[in-house]
Amino acid sequence: IGTGVRCLVIEVNQSKRQLVLSRRAVLEDEAGKRKVKIMEELRGGEIRIGRIVRVSAEGLLIDIDKCHDCDACVTACHEENGVYGHGRPTTDAQWIRKVTLKDKQTGFVQTLPLMCQHCEEPPCVDVCPTGASFKRPDGIVLVDKHICIGCRYCMMACPYKARSFVHEDTTDQKPHAPRGKGTVESCTLCVHRVDAGRTPACVEACNKDGNKAMVFGDLKDRNSDISKQMAAGLSTQLRPDLNLNTGVRYRGI
Repeated sequence: IGTGVRCLVIEVNQSKRQLVLSRRAVLEDEAGKRKVKIMEELRGGEIRIGRIVRVSAEGLLIDIDKCHDCDACVTACHEENGVYGHGRPTTDAQWIRKVTLKDKQTGFVQTLPLMCQHCEEPPCVDVCPTGASFKRPDGIVLVDKHICIGCRYCMMACPYKARSFVHEDTTDQKPHAPRGKGTVESCTLCVHRVDAGRTPACVEACNKDGNKAMVFGDLKDRNSDISKQMAAGLSTQLRPDLNLNTGVRYRGI
C-alpha cells in the first residue's frame, strides 16, 4: 500500500449489532441474513467489509500573520451551518470565534480564529457517557445529536472551550447541520462539504477575502497544499503540553 499510509480494517461485531469503527452504519436483517449498510463513504475510497481502504487525515493550518482583524471566517461558518445568536454572547452557540492574544511584556496583540481542534486523542470523546462525541476515521470530531443527552461533560473536558450548549429552541435549521435544544455542538469542519470534496466555509471565505490565512487538506497526502506548507515552515498546536496532536495547527504565534 505504501509507506506512511494509514489504513482501516472494517469488521462487524455481530453480538452488539454494530459496525466497529463506523458510527454511521446499521445492521439490517433481510431473509434472516445480516446485511451491513454503509451510511457514508470516507474520502479516499469506499468502505467494503473485509477490504482495506486508505483513510485521509483532514487538517487545517492557520497563518496568524495573514489573519487580519476581520470576522469573515466566523460569519461564513455560522451562515453555512445555521448558527445564530440571541444577543447573549456568554451563552450563544459559537462554532468558531476570534480570540485576542496579548503579550503582557511587550503589549503586542494578535487575533486568531479558535474552533474545535479535532484532536487525535479528543478528551471530549473520552468523557462522553453515551458515545455521542466521536471521531471519524479521517480525524474529524463530531457530535451525534440523536444520542447526546446534554450532560456537558465534553464541554468541561475540552481545554479549548470549543463546544457550545444549545439553550434555545432552534429554527431554520440546515439539512446538513441538524441542531437541537439541550444538545452540545461545535465546529464540524463543514463535514458535509468535506465529504463532497470541498473545503470548509471558513477557509473558502478567508481565501475569497484575499487573506489566504487558512489552508485545509489531507495531512497524510504529501502532495496536498497543507502538507507542503507545513513541511516548508514551523507550525504549532495550541497547548502542545497536553499531547492531543490536534488537527488544527497555527503559524505565527
